[in-house]
Amino acid sequence: MITLDNIKEAKENLKDVAQNTPLTLAPILSETFRSEIYFKKENLQLTGSFKLRGAYNRIANLSQEKRDKGVVAASAGNHAQGLAYAAKQFGCNATIFMPEATPLTKVSGVKSHGANVVLIGENFDEAYAAAMKYKEENGVEFIHPFADDDVIAGQGTISLELLEEIPDLKQIVVPIGGGGLIAGIAIAAKAINPDIKIIGVVASGARGMKESYKSQTPIDSASVRTIADGIAVRDVNPKLLDIIIDYVDHIVEVTDNEIANAILFLLEKHKLVVEGAGAVSTAAIMHDKIDNIEDSKVCAIISGGNIDVTMLSQIIEKGLVKSYRKMNLIVKLMDKPGSLTHLSDIFRDCGANIVQIDYDRDSVKLEFGEAQITISLETKGEEHQKTIGEKLKQSGYRFKQI
Repeated sequence: MITLDNIKEAKENLKDVAQNTPLTLAPILSETFRSEIYFKKENLQLTGSFKLRGAYNRIANLSQEKRDKGVVAASAGNHAQGLAYAAKQFGCNATIFMPEATPLTKVSGVKSHGANVVLIGENFDEAYAAAMKYKEENGVEFIHPFADDDVIAGQGTISLELLEEIPDLKQIVVPIGGGGLIAGIAIAAKAINPDIKIIGVVASGARGMKESYKSQTPIDSASVRTIADGIAVRDVNPKLLDIIIDYVDHIVEVTDNEIANAILFLLEKHKLVVEGAGAVSTAAIMHDKIDNIEDSKVCAIISGGNIDVTMLSQIIEKGLVKSYRKMNLIVKLMDKPGSLTHLSDIFRDCGANIVQIDYDRDSVKLEFGEAQITISLETKGEEHQKTIGEKLKQSGYRFKQI
């Protein structure tokens, strides 16, 4: 049984390690929903996520004999970085098993703290199985990323910070992967204020905990697939489910498109680099998944910021297209001198800037004497793009928007 006293003890263990991360008002969302919406920015934690709290508290409570033998863990990335940092502080060897698709930035972060990294499996659960086998063969302590009392207590220290700054907070919106974060936050918050609402958010591609919460029994997913790799947990842990059933008021889900929108929103409007798992709480608020939000005080937990640069680039690109700030076209024209100039004059007259262009005259799909242009334009919104399309039609061009 994890108590408020356990969480306060964890805070004492973490006092010289974990940062009391910024808790700031989100002005745009607050105005949109006529409420006070805050961000708890755990993406600015020392290792880029909240996971440092639980991992450090767990190792702090190990005996010296167990630390000397070393520790092992399985992680999609953030627990690994937190554990690697904590182990380094205690002079403890750490071996971390991570899924093969773990973003490079997370793998590099783990290695930078001196831990041994083994990439194995398609998801967390397969990495977990490999880590457990290593534990049995080598007799080292396994540090679970979420189903561990000390880890849960460490994550719960977030609530102590939240309610110290905003005692009358009404709702906390929390990402759910394995469930350790929301369990710790909920236990602490409900102990301090039983009336506070705790809302969990899962990704649609990893919704096992939501289905299990609804049916009150563990239901594992057949597979998981989401850009929120930090919460891509396939199997539901019964211990965490029991805590969540007892303490969490509601669970909602968000799609990958909604998560991507939130990542771009946080980057563009708040200058925050946030990973998929860290953005799900914001996504749930943005896309109106949270009830009774008006005239309330709500905090979205931004749980981590360790996003792969390649993924971030893809999200920005798709976001620009979706918001009509970028227009991608395939245009067919006559392959003769001056044709490309005439086409570019149309874009110039419409005030659209060409950012990329590819000229193809050799495709077997083209008629003799034809060329195909693939072109990317900077545009100024939906009406601007409609104007460009109309001008192209008036000039007799055949084109397709992609």
